[in-house]
Amino acid sequence: MRPSKQTILLVEDSEDDVFLMQRALQKADLDFPLQVATDGQEALDYLAGVGKFSDRDRHPLPALVFLDLKLPYIHGFEVLAWIRQSAIKDLPVVVLTSSPEDRDREKAEELLVKAYLVKPPTREMVLQVTQFLEPVRS
Repeated sequence: MRPSKQTILLVEDSEDDVFLMQRALQKADLDFPLQVATDGQEALDYLAGVGKFSDRDRHPLPALVFLDLKLPYIHGFEVLAWIRQSAIKDLPVVVLTSSPEDRDREKAEELLVKAYLVKPPTREMVLQVTQFLEPVRS
């Protein structure tokens, strides 16, 4: 059974930040299914559909990715570079990070992110970036 709504993948290692994203989605009155990857390797496995993420009915390819940069195992920029070199290179990615550094913002823009947002996520941020979701066709 395929989900009728587009899935959002949140790549985030902080439980507190996952909670804040869930709350921001709720306050924005958006009920997109949210999948969470807690480190860079898990994000790559999810996106590639391998290992425990091989069942695309349970772990559908996301329509939008919120990506933290400072992740265990594989850095967020490595995840982003992998996406841009893969078959899903056009997947909309929004960086959601604690880093307000200009060099990080510039590197993210070079890797074609749709937006660069500084934590914590807010209702307004979530509403702003959901415009990047493709309309669902029946």
